[in-house]
Amino acid sequence: MRTFADQVIQFNSSLDFTGPLPDGIQVMNPFREQGHILDVMRQFYKKFYDDNHTRRLILGINPGRLGSGATGVPFSDTKRLAEECGIHVKGFKTHEPSSVFVYDVIHAYGGVAAFYRDFYISSICPLGFTAGNGNGKVVNYNYYDSKALTAAVQDLIVDSLHTQLEFGISRKVCYCMGTGKNAAFLQALNAKEKFFEEIVPLEHPRFVMQYRIKTKQTYVDKYLAALKINNE
Repeated sequence: MRTFADQVIQFNSSLDFTGPLPDGIQVMNPFREQGHILDVMRQFYKKFYDDNHTRRLILGINPGRLGSGATGVPFSDTKRLAEECGIHVKGFKTHEPSSVFVYDVIHAYGGVAAFYRDFYISSICPLGFTAGNGNGKVVNYNYYDSKALTAAVQDLIVDSLHTQLEFGISRKVCYCMGTGKNAAFLQALNAKEKFFEEIVPLEHPRFVMQYRIKTKQTYVDKYLAALKINNE
């Protein structure tokens, strides 16, 4: 019987999107673009998910360049992977503020072993996107930043969520990182597809770290309360 880890690794390794995208938007598929990421991703999931436990799903937006776009692990930069998970990424270092917040939540929950035993973090859209910012720099672009992009990846989103639910995901509740557009999209999609009984929106880690850093602990406490209340 394949473990939870085996299914995640297979899913990530086979991710692909070849459909048309709006002008100026590029797909970011770290599992095909950077050779080291597959190895890091495999190490992480075999270490924490090599079992058949049922887990609850936490969904972000889509991979970003400095988070899972660099490590293959959602909301984990190279520093957190090394210090918290014992997985070392050679050749470069990344610091992702959202990862700092997520690992504060993980600590509050009881540590990496306890957290990853109970939760699986993914994204509504499993692949990321980039665009030029007009100043010669490439920046992250979210699946909901244009109606044309949302429409282009709608089938990818639906199919990937159906696939991941088969890993051993509880359908009782899903936690959505992002209380605005991300939550609105997921709630509308869930009303149609009936993925989960309940969607619980929580402030996105990036929002907290960028705009609410002085009250970060309040949001850590809010996450912890939501995760504990719905504990199965």
